[in-house]
Amino acid sequence: MRMVRTGISRALGSSMRHAIGRSVSNRFKAFFIGIGVTGILQSSTATGLIVASFASRGLMDTAPALAVMLGADVGTTLVAQVLSFDISWLAPTLILIGVVSHFVSGKTLYKQLGRTAIGLGIMLLALGMIVQSSTPMRESVVLQNVFGALSDERLLAVLLAALLTWMAHSSLAVVLLVMSLAAGGVVSLSLAFVLVVGANLGGAMPPVMATWAKEPEARRVPLGNAFFKAVGCLILLPLIDIISPYLAMIDIDPARQIVNFHTFFNISIAVIFIFMTDAIANFANRVLPAVPQTDDPGRPKYLDRAHINDPSVALASAARETVRMGDIVEVMLRDSIVALQNDDRFLANSVIKMDNAVDQLHEAIKLYVTEAGRERLDEEDSRRATNILTFTTDLEHIGDIVENLMEITTKKIKKKLKFSPDGFAEIMQIHLKVADNLKLALGAFISDDVKLARQLLAEKSVVKAMERAGAENHMERLREGRPESIETSALHMDILRDLKRIHSHIVAISYPVLENAGELDKKTNLML
Repeated sequence: MRMVRTGISRALGSSMRHAIGRSVSNRFKAFFIGIGVTGILQSSTATGLIVASFASRGLMDTAPALAVMLGADVGTTLVAQVLSFDISWLAPTLILIGVVSHFVSGKTLYKQLGRTAIGLGIMLLALGMIVQSSTPMRESVVLQNVFGALSDERLLAVLLAALLTWMAHSSLAVVLLVMSLAAGGVVSLSLAFVLVVGANLGGAMPPVMATWAKEPEARRVPLGNAFFKAVGCLILLPLIDIISPYLAMIDIDPARQIVNFHTFFNISIAVIFIFMTDAIANFANRVLPAVPQTDDPGRPKYLDRAHINDPSVALASAARETVRMGDIVEVMLRDSIVALQNDDRFLANSVIKMDNAVDQLHEAIKLYVTEAGRERLDEEDSRRATNILTFTTDLEHIGDIVENLMEITTKKIKKKLKFSPDGFAEIMQIHLKVADNLKLALGAFISDDVKLARQLLAEKSVVKAMERAGAENHMERLREGRPESIETSALHMDILRDLKRIHSHIVAISYPVLENAGELDKKTNLML
């Protein structure tokens, strides 16, 4: 099952996350998206963690996220439905196709789909082995006594199945195990139904445990889904004896009855709660209020989802958030030289942590602009959306390079190295120029000002010349045999290279501004 889940996630993960992200507008749409994604992933736990991640980042409200989980619980029963039929002949075929595809194909998509086929084949093979291995178990007096005792202790049976499901992290695995044991006559049908109830309850626990230490927004959805399952257990557990005859009327095969009950259980919960998601979401929001946004610099402040369907307003919000992201990058850049100058390990670690906030904002802005772009954009809005995405990507790259500078700083501190006075003065001069030009780039981005863009592009040759002069001066000091220059040569050249890379990303903001004004050759990046 893990092979199937990882294979599908790696092959189609972005598409499925995109589908879940689009399900925010309607509870029924969210419900069916949950069914589809979980039917592919074969794991409501995986779907639950994706939804919790979206909710924690403000990309999905609690109510539609709960609707997705109701669909996810139904979706996991569809796989059980398919596997309940006698398709053991398919196992060797799937394994053969999977092995060939995974080890022969050069494309990642086909390799991961091959992994999925191998996993499915092994699952089918395992089910047949369980049925065969259960034959001696029928004659075991110990097992007969254990299962006989559980038949009279339904609450204990529910808790045992829930524990097994939590340990396996998969309700599907336990339901299939129960189905195989019932088909082999090891457990009675009534006990099998009770164990299925416990498996459904236990299936809600892994997402709860995985998000227990995370922010309240991430915990609301798993806890809400666990509430659905607990109420469903309380309602349906006393009704099992009443429901059983009707299941036998649909299909007399014990395995089919068990899987039909599994589906009926989850559909019943969905029918009961699909119209109550708003009320339960409001209650969850009150019980688990959001942590003040000021505590996390990586949490967006200006990405207002109320205007997501108004592209012009949404893009203005995204641009404002991008400027905030740029301000964080500027602080990182200016602090980096202080940490390098003072051998401040604490400040270096602080700068590295700030890059996490930059990465979070980059992802949030990218998803927000992409969603806003699903509406019909005019030419100007389309250009602005492209500029925002391009600039945020450049800022994210700058943050990564500054983080690399801090790793160089840490190495310098650890080895107790010192730059020569002349060498560090040159680094300081280039760094100051780069930091000032970042401020200039933010201004050009905000105003779309052609004059600022021209000035920024002109700085490209200036910094390039400074970097070249700094490298030549450093080589001259090496020829003179200065000890500090020799000891720090590798670090010195790495810093010059990284500052040049940072400046290249800074200057990139001038290109779309000048291109839109007709002053730039797109192919050569030269002024016309």
